[in-house]
Amino acid sequence: MAGLDRNTPKPTEVTVHQQSRALEIAFDDGARFRIPFELMRVYSPSAEVQGHGPGQEVLQTGKRDVEIVGVEPVGHYAIQPTFSDGHSSGIFSWEYLYHLGARQGELWQRYEQRLCDAGIDRDAPMVEKAGGGCGHH
Repeated sequence: MAGLDRNTPKPTEVTVHQQSRALEIAFDDGARFRIPFELMRVYSPSAEVQGHGPGQEVLQTGKRDVEIVGVEPVGHYAIQPTFSDGHSSGIFSWEYLYHLGARQGELWQRYEQRLCDAGIDRDAPMVEKAGGGCGHH
């Protein structure tokens, strides 16, 4: 994973809001976002969620009430949150957090469309390697 280029906005403030379950992040270009933990969790940049290539993404469900229980800094370019469901392998670069914040409306729509296409409810528990039903086009 490459470091940041000089033009990537840097965060000036990062706050974890447990009550509203959102990560508030302010950047030095004046942008400020409140990114819901659920959105971060379902779009985690980890291989466990993203798979190992296009079309390999693992649809995440049942994450509406997920919380962030810890955050570790990764160098000067990212954070690694630990979620209450035990997921902790996602490294969120500042650039990726900016992308999640700036495009969250579009990302929510894409997530809801994927749920709809798969015929899965957003609040359904995660199914470990379901045999059939999904993945057939």
